[in-house]
Amino acid sequence: MCEDIFKDIEKIYSPTEQEVLKRAFYFAKEAHEGQKRASGEDYFTHPVAVAKILVDLGMDYSAVAAAFLHDVIEDTPVSEADIQKEFGEEILILVQGVTKLDKIEFKSQEEEQAENFKKIFVSMAKDIRVIIIKLADRLHNMRSLNFLSHERQLKMAHETLDIYAPLAGRLGISQIKCELEDLCLKYIDPEAYEYLSVNIDSKITERREFVASVVDEIKEILAESNIKGEVFGRPKHFYSIYKKMKKQGKTLDQIYDLTAVRAIVDTVDECYELLGKIHKKWKPIPGRIKDYIAMPKENMYQSLHTTVVTSFGKIFEIQIRTREMNRTAEYGIAAHWKYKENKENADNFDKRLSWIREVMEWQGGFSNSTEFIESLKGDVYNSEVLVFTPKGEVISLVKDATPIDFAYRIHTEVGNKCVGAKVNGKIVPLTTTLNVGDVVEIITSKLSKGPSWDWLRIAKSSGAKAKIKAFYKKSMQEENEKLGKSMLDAEAKNRGYNFGELLNPISFERVGQRFSFSTAEEMYAAVGCGAVGVNQVLMKLIDFYRKEVPAPEKVGALTKKTAENSVGSVRIKGMSGLLVRFAGCCNPVPGDDIVGYVSRGRGVTVHRRDCPNMKNEDKDRLLDADWTGSEGSYSVAVRVIGTEDAPVLVCVSNACTALGLAIISVNGRLDSKNRQSIVDFTIKLNKKEDLDLLFAKVRQNAGIIDLYRTVN
Repeated sequence: MCEDIFKDIEKIYSPTEQEVLKRAFYFAKEAHEGQKRASGEDYFTHPVAVAKILVDLGMDYSAVAAAFLHDVIEDTPVSEADIQKEFGEEILILVQGVTKLDKIEFKSQEEEQAENFKKIFVSMAKDIRVIIIKLADRLHNMRSLNFLSHERQLKMAHETLDIYAPLAGRLGISQIKCELEDLCLKYIDPEAYEYLSVNIDSKITERREFVASVVDEIKEILAESNIKGEVFGRPKHFYSIYKKMKKQGKTLDQIYDLTAVRAIVDTVDECYELLGKIHKKWKPIPGRIKDYIAMPKENMYQSLHTTVVTSFGKIFEIQIRTREMNRTAEYGIAAHWKYKENKENADNFDKRLSWIREVMEWQGGFSNSTEFIESLKGDVYNSEVLVFTPKGEVISLVKDATPIDFAYRIHTEVGNKCVGAKVNGKIVPLTTTLNVGDVVEIITSKLSKGPSWDWLRIAKSSGAKAKIKAFYKKSMQEENEKLGKSMLDAEAKNRGYNFGELLNPISFERVGQRFSFSTAEEMYAAVGCGAVGVNQVLMKLIDFYRKEVPAPEKVGALTKKTAENSVGSVRIKGMSGLLVRFAGCCNPVPGDDIVGYVSRGRGVTVHRRDCPNMKNEDKDRLLDADWTGSEGSYSVAVRVIGTEDAPVLVCVSNACTALGLAIISVNGRLDSKNRQSIVDFTIKLNKKEDLDLLFAKVRQNAGIIDLYRTVN
């Protein structure tokens, strides 16, 4: 019965917390009513199982409540507002963090997976409980994976082995990590799993007497030293043995440490005392002594490890740790959650999460979520190398890291100003591979102009690479924008066009879709740095211009005679018989100060005199122009910027209706970086004053940040 979980809840949580958990239980049970899992069980057994895992980890009641509710938004009619109303903001945020991005269309399944995981990772940086809930969710799904198709089994097992199991390890939750890895092996290499499950049991049975004798001898050492503690043998999990066999090319008979002997004592001093007495009794193997108490792992794992040889030649591993260290080793970050109110524990808690914040600092340097996730697989989950600063601080780096990785790990500016490095007191090349225990010192210079582009080939960590790219992106952005725009202007002139005429909101949208540009500035920068060829962009614009823009004679071919009676017509130095068109870049309207620009073979184009595209034009090709004829209807381009949730279209539409104006075209986009919505309108006005009235009406609406006539 699902209600059995209440027995555990009543042992751990306060009456008030129990009441919230029971409400969450029955709320989710009702929401999932009638839904079934692939196994045929009621779907609600899944969230209950996830909640049970979190209860066993000792997580707080909000996390357990979110576990009960974690699928209701995704799989039932329940809304986020319903969750907030019933359980409050904190529990809603946890549920949102775990909920998939199922409302967005993705180009591929891989992109969807990457974006989902990136969303979870971002949420995790804000609240670590999100990923602990997700790990519990994945663990229960892996436990019931046998009910899915073989294809889905393999997909989920590989995803779990690549991402979730290493992440559990990074958070120090070895209990979940080990079980996930063994379950993955069961589906990825079923023959190896079956072989290990049968043969390891027999091997352990054979060696049980030997392990028991080792345990007894260590207990004697404890008794002689008046140290209180526990000693026991613990079989290693299948996947760790499988990896060792693969990596070292050994058979199971050649793996001697199938069981590790663990000693649990009360104090750190007792850990070291016991280690010394064990080494006095048995010979340690050189290079196999690891002190993770003095130098904790990045996930704050602490223990003493030593591998010794008995007097009759058998090898075995011993782990020595305190009770607190053992709890941390088993439950990782979850073991510290309810203790973080204490200042010392809070500091340790923050230290354990510092790597997450660092990852979120450099993730913005990647162009998409897939690249971000691939970097996590190769970086955050990589083997770590522990090195020292000159002051003795331990720094954890990825395998094969170089001084460049070390410099950027210390601080971004240290990396950007790096000009050399010392390892163990000697100057070394920046390409040097760092080893465990190296003392690294970075030489910096205020005169440094920044990192070399070649460093991208030398650096091993994704964090360093992202920071190098970010430096170039920031320092060269403005320069590349100017250069790219200048190149497009020049090439357009060479082909007999005015670039300002070619580029408008609609033509840019076509080009942007082709090259994935979100703004014109991005397009200019891409052309300026050579990422996209100038002719690639220009020919797309010209092609669109030829297809979409009406022939000259239809756009206002004026003679001296027709100019007298035209609505919103112009006079070019009193001349007649000229082909005249109005520029799409600045949309001049009657009353604007205007100028004529002579286009090769295309007559005269009328621009506003303050149009940016006219600033650098050949003065000999500019002609004085003024308005003639009576006023009438004409079009004007307007850009409206609002908050991301502002009803911009409704605001403008209502204002136009009130003034009797017509909207000809609309083109909008969301600027997620600045949390703004940007909408470009083309509006037909009856008289110039309508524009001022329109602006005044639209500005009265809440959520409107700015609006103005567009120039390009």
